[in-house]
Amino acid sequence: MLQTIANTDIYTVDALYYEPQLASIHLIRSQDRIAIIDTGTQYSVSQVSAALKQLDLGFDAVDYIILTHIHLDHAGGAGTLMTLCENAQLVVHPKGARHMVDPSKLIAGASAVYGETEFNRLYGKISPIDAERMLEPNDGETIDLAGRKLTFIDSPGHANHHHCIIDEQTNSIFTGDTLGVSYRALRDEHHSFVMPTTTPVQFNPDALHKSIDRVMSYTPSTLYLTHYSAVMPSARIIAGLHEQIDDYVMLTQKAADTTQEFEANLAKELNEYLVRRCVNELDGVDEQTARHWIKLDADLNAQGLAFWWKHKRVA
Repeated sequence: MLQTIANTDIYTVDALYYEPQLASIHLIRSQDRIAIIDTGTQYSVSQVSAALKQLDLGFDAVDYIILTHIHLDHAGGAGTLMTLCENAQLVVHPKGARHMVDPSKLIAGASAVYGETEFNRLYGKISPIDAERMLEPNDGETIDLAGRKLTFIDSPGHANHHHCIIDEQTNSIFTGDTLGVSYRALRDEHHSFVMPTTTPVQFNPDALHKSIDRVMSYTPSTLYLTHYSAVMPSARIIAGLHEQIDDYVMLTQKAADTTQEFEANLAKELNEYLVRRCVNELDGVDEQTARHWIKLDADLNAQGLAFWWKHKRVA
């Protein structure tokens, strides 16, 4: 069965990226029309097809395929889905649209991070999309999904080409990676462990702090994270995100100042920091579980932080 919160008509689809419950795709239904928010990869398309069938709908019911940003775990399946969803328009941040028309730089960048073999295993073919089928909403603009208003807010910090999407009907916000990641295994009935994500190559700590505060200024009842789905926001979670961003910067400076193995040492320090923090915040989560879910993010975060330190930071 599709996962959903009652009376929302918002459905969570597992993208099956890396492993179950690591990346989610969300379907919003209004009457019998659908918006898909984030697509996973080419290998996630069968998951979307199965979800639509459970709703007694097909690809022809999809009006919008919306990308929070164009990192390939969020956008890699967009080209394939656009071919299947003949009525759909792609909705993408203005700074990311050209890379969906010509994805060569996306492919090159992700291949540099993962290696060609791993890239092919994770993402497969990345198909270009006709610019005439794209919408590029500016900050504050809205689209209409069969009477359901979706508003876009610019939210840089994780990526320059990132926006979050407000569903006014449910007072929910689809946050992509701006509000971090929170895996189901790292939650209990009282609290969700949420950690910032600083993957290559556009991390900007000041912008990310501001984007988090801007999202929360709308006082959302639910945050839908791509990694992984619904989180009920709390002051503790938001304060923790801000604190971790500052700690990431501190750990980056420490690693840069004390070792020749900058990135490798930073990844190790981030991993230990996040595991310790997670276990301290969640009584019911053991260290082995925390390590399993945190390692991938710690390694990728270290790459993004190292790039920021070397190339982007303001001295």
